[in-house]
Amino acid sequence: MSEQRKPAEEYVVIRHRPGYKLKRTLILLAFTIIAAAAGYAAGLAQGGFRFTSAEASNERLEDQAATLKTRYREARQQLVNLERGKLIDEQALNQAREIIVELETRTGDLKSDLTFYKNIMAPSETSKGLQVDRFSLASDREADVYNFKLVLTQVGNNKSYISGVVAVNIIGKRGDEKEIIALRDLSQDIEDLGVKFRFRYFQDVEGKLALPDGFEPFEVQVVAQAEGSKSSQAERTFNWDDLTEN
Repeated sequence: MSEQRKPAEEYVVIRHRPGYKLKRTLILLAFTIIAAAAGYAAGLAQGGFRFTSAEASNERLEDQAATLKTRYREARQQLVNLERGKLIDEQALNQAREIIVELETRTGDLKSDLTFYKNIMAPSETSKGLQVDRFSLASDREADVYNFKLVLTQVGNNKSYISGVVAVNIIGKRGDEKEIIALRDLSQDIEDLGVKFRFRYFQDVEGKLALPDGFEPFEVQVVAQAEGSKSSQAERTFNWDDLTEN
């Protein structure tokens, strides 16, 4: 048996170039640095653009914010002015209303006075001589206490004085019993059962009266009696509820 022959070993011949690997490494490193620098430059350029845009946007926002602040201050001042103006208008309106009410009240009083004097100076044929013109009541601060005012007039012939006495009675009930109480018994301002009067045109009788406990008034009866040459009598009855409704 013949021996098997081993294939002959092959050898590769490589040209020896001193410094080649180092040179290739340096070239790759140089390309890497250049690429990195280019990328950084591009990024810096893009970043600078973005920064410039952001800065411009920030300036615009600051301008808008300043404008809004100015408009807010102006609007707030306008609101304050409007509120002040509204308050002044309301005060002026209230004052005007008070003045109108006062003038209307005064006008009503003047008309009433004018009618009063006209009736005295130029009466009708059926209302001449001694008259019970009015009786009024105004509530006092105390319960069941009233300020009263009685007005007597001489209508028509006012050239001479008329004199006499006038009696005032409060008619009502206490419990189930009817009761008539003279004004003298209810008022410290009236001393006599009949109040004396003497006047040419008119005379007022004023004072304060206090109702007794348990007494319920219905009417006020006034009887005036003139004496002497002008002897006459005037009588008038006033409903208590009408006198105290205000």
